[in-house]
Amino acid sequence: MVVSDGRVHSAKVPTTPGDQGEAVVQAVTAALAAAGIGPAQVGRIAHGMTVGTNAMLEGTGARTALVATEGLEDVLELRRQDRASLYRLDIAHPPPLVPAERVVPARERVGATGVVTALTPEAIDAVVDRLRSIDPEAVAIGLLFSYAEPGHERAIAERLRAEMPGVHVCASSEVLPEVREYERIATTALDAYLTPVLSDYLQSLGARADAAGLPAPAIMQSSGGLMPLEHAAAHASRTVLSGPAGGVVGAADVARADGADVALAFDMGGTSCDVALITCGRPGRTHGCVVAGHPVHLPMLDIETVSAGGGSIAWADAGGALRVGPRSAGAVPGPAAYGRGGTTPTVTDANVVLGRVGGDLGVGGTITLQAEPALRAVAHLADALGLSADECARGIVEVAVQQMVSALSVVSVERGVDPRPGVLIAFGGAGPLHACAVADGLGMDHVTCPATAGVLAALGMVVAGERRDHVQSVLLPSRESHALQAAVAPLVDRASAELPAGRIEVRADCRYAGQSHALTVEWDLQAPAAALEDAFHAAHERTAGQAMRGEAVEVVSVRVAAITDGPPLDLHPVDEPVAVHAGPLSLPMHGSTCWVAEGWSAAVHADGTIRLARA
Repeated sequence: MVVSDGRVHSAKVPTTPGDQGEAVVQAVTAALAAAGIGPAQVGRIAHGMTVGTNAMLEGTGARTALVATEGLEDVLELRRQDRASLYRLDIAHPPPLVPAERVVPARERVGATGVVTALTPEAIDAVVDRLRSIDPEAVAIGLLFSYAEPGHERAIAERLRAEMPGVHVCASSEVLPEVREYERIATTALDAYLTPVLSDYLQSLGARADAAGLPAPAIMQSSGGLMPLEHAAAHASRTVLSGPAGGVVGAADVARADGADVALAFDMGGTSCDVALITCGRPGRTHGCVVAGHPVHLPMLDIETVSAGGGSIAWADAGGALRVGPRSAGAVPGPAAYGRGGTTPTVTDANVVLGRVGGDLGVGGTITLQAEPALRAVAHLADALGLSADECARGIVEVAVQQMVSALSVVSVERGVDPRPGVLIAFGGAGPLHACAVADGLGMDHVTCPATAGVLAALGMVVAGERRDHVQSVLLPSRESHALQAAVAPLVDRASAELPAGRIEVRADCRYAGQSHALTVEWDLQAPAAALEDAFHAAHERTAGQAMRGEAVEVVSVRVAAITDGPPLDLHPVDEPVAVHAGPLSLPMHGSTCWVAEGWSAAVHADGTIRLARA
């Protein structure tokens, strides 16, 4: 997507699985040609991707070793000692990214109050010797209490970087200086596992962009802000939700234009569906999630993902129930309707059978949906279920819709927000196609399908600003204001140095003394300590239904972000519609199709935006 003089020009090209950067540059070049702009006129490129996520799902990350405190080598195996599924004993957690045979003990120990067992040169020698025998591509270093005393991790990291050139080394005190050793070490292992893969991809992409006369792309982080390519290449863990984050930022831009106090971002693509809550034009944030069964304990947008996309495969389980996903037909061969040899029925095939979508998908004219292969695929499953092809197709869509409704309920109802008065913002290649059914499931009356629905994630990256996040665990009483100020000052200085033009936002993770978990609240550094406590009491009352104002409050961690706003673009004008249609009917969109269900009306605006309302 290219934005020039307030106008949007977009292009889609097929994925190039061998080197995804090739397709990225092809798409940029095609969009520039559509806009009549040369590479030399490009001021900024923003890029989001799923390279890291795909490596996690496919198990194609780097051969990684872990250096752990002697006696704590099993930290990744033990996890939190919770079940993968509470009531299904046959479901197991995915294996750790670092198997037990590649975990190296370091003879050292740091306690809560300082060094207990010093790290000697001989202990470092033993670690280096053992790692050489493992021959890793990446090494994660995760020692006990390193968030408070990082000296031992730094000593090991410096030695490894000097003696094992070409091996990526990351220490948990660099990646995530926070309490909770499992989440900290697991996130560091993930960073080590993904960074060599992402670094190769980004370096190749940067070289391709340079050869095409384009600037180096800025990379979308999971937090919804951009960072320089070289920073992303150094720490891949910050980009695991890079692609979905762009879509949520774009949806937030649409929500602000609509004036919606509450909006739900509904991004349905080919493999998965990503959803998020947006309040007052701002997406929700969190400090961790689980991706492909592995914890990622870093600042990110609060996004829920389910395996319900256009390419999700429908199947019958052992009990004869219709299921959809998690397997996907992917881009190759894709749904049967693509005519590329696919034979398994997908959500896209079901919609083709129902007559809701057809024709050119808008991917460079290379994919045209074909009805006969889609019908054959759905009919084969229908026979196994004892249904007609039409009944089976409707069932496939309904099952997929229920999965998406459940995910949207998690980010709204389970966050204490009633979605019914809000606006559902539907985008992605398949979002507008299912928007009415999803809104019905949530009891919502209004849907906005942006004109750029098929490429809204790209638009989100265009309007995104830059962001740098830093965190440090402190474990201090809230009334110790001088100690807290001293702890937060280095983070503010670091964030300001990295992004001098950025505004500084500070938050604190607070809890009542004795609690296990904390709530994050905004913190005005100029306000008295009592203001931070009041903010926490109010947050606790909203979340738990009560505030215990007489109890002591503890600050677990402090968080600092430097933020710049994106370019001031007005890309979502709200004007009078040029046409109004009553359902049921299909309305073509650029890169997508909007299905207007019976009982709904569609107002089509001059820029191509479609706003749906319950009739």
